[in-house]
Amino acid sequence: MVKSWLTIRPQSLPLSFRVDRRVPFVLLVLGAIALITAIFSASYGEFPIPPVDVVKTFFGLNTNSNYGFVIYMLRLPRIVAAFLVGMGLAIAGTILQGLTRNPLAAPEIVGVDAGASLAAVSLIVLFPSIPIAWLPLVAFLGACISAFLIYVLAWDGGSSPMRLILVGIGIGEVALALTSLLITFGDINDVSQALIWLAGSVYGRNWDHIQAFLPWLIVFIPLSLVGARELNTLHLGDDVARGLGSAVERQRVLLLVSCVALAGASVATAGAVGFVGLMAPHLSRQLVGASHQGLIPTAALMGGLIVLLADFLGRSLFAPIELPCGLITAAVGAPYFLYLLYRNRKTS
Repeated sequence: MVKSWLTIRPQSLPLSFRVDRRVPFVLLVLGAIALITAIFSASYGEFPIPPVDVVKTFFGLNTNSNYGFVIYMLRLPRIVAAFLVGMGLAIAGTILQGLTRNPLAAPEIVGVDAGASLAAVSLIVLFPSIPIAWLPLVAFLGACISAFLIYVLAWDGGSSPMRLILVGIGIGEVALALTSLLITFGDINDVSQALIWLAGSVYGRNWDHIQAFLPWLIVFIPLSLVGARELNTLHLGDDVARGLGSAVERQRVLLLVSCVALAGASVATAGAVGFVGLMAPHLSRQLVGASHQGLIPTAALMGGLIVLLADFLGRSLFAPIELPCGLITAAVGAPYFLYLLYRNRKTS
C-alpha cells in the first residue's frame, strides 16, 4: 500500500508537519494559476499592457518607463492587496470551521467580521482625520471585542461550539445595526467612503495599505500553521482532545486570536469581502482532505486566488463600470452557502 502522508520536519525548528502527499502539487497548481491571473490583471486596464511586457517589467527587462509606473504604482498594489486579503480571510475561516466543528461557520457569519466592520466604520465616520495605518489596529480591536463577547456569552462551564455560533450570529446582528446607525447619521462625505469600503473593494489600495497589513500576516499566519496540529485535535471533540493531553480552552483561545487578527486586518484593508472564509476551506478540503496542516496553506492560496479573480472579473465584466470584488464573491458565495445548507440537511 502506498503511503499517502508526507512528514516535514524543519531542522531549525522543533516542529513537524504531517500533510497529504497531494498538498505540494495542489499548492504548486494554485500558485501557478494565481500568478497567471495576476499577470493578466496587471495587463488589463484603460492603458493596456501586453502580458509579455508585464512579465518583462517584473524581471526588469522592459525599458518603457510608462509600463513600470502603471504596473508598480497603480496595478500591482491592488493585486497584492487582493491576494493577501483572500489569504487572511481564508485562514480565518478555516480556523473557525475547525474550532466550531461546523463547516458552515465563517468570520462573516458568526459576527467577527461585523465587529471589525463596526470599528472600522466608526473610525472612518467619527474620526476621519486619523491616518490609514490605524485602520487595521482599530478593526482588530473591534473583532477582538466581538470575539470576546461571543466567548464570554457562550461560556457555560466551557465554550460549546454550537453556542459560539448562535451567540456569534446575535452579536453580528447587533454590530450590523450599529453600523447602519453610524451610516444614517454620519457626514455624507465620510459615509460615502464608508459605504464604498463596506462593499468590499481593493480599489485605490496602495503600498501604504499593504505595509500596514503585512505585519498581521507575518505574525499570525505562522501561528496558525503551528496551531494546525492542535486544531486537528480539537476537531475530534473536547473530551477526546482532553484525553490526548490538549489544553482545550487555552488552545481554543490562541487559535481564536489568530482567526480574529487575520479577519480583522483583512476587513480593515479591503472592507467586507464576504464568503471567502466559507468557500476557500470547503474547496480546499475537497482537494487535500481535512487535516489542517495541509488544509490551512491550501485554503490560503485558494482564498487569495478567489479574491484575485473576483477583483479581475469586477474590473472587466462590465467595463468601464467597475464592480467591487466583495459583490462578486457574494454573488458566488451566497448560492454556494445555500447549496451547503441543502447538502448538510440531506446528510444529517
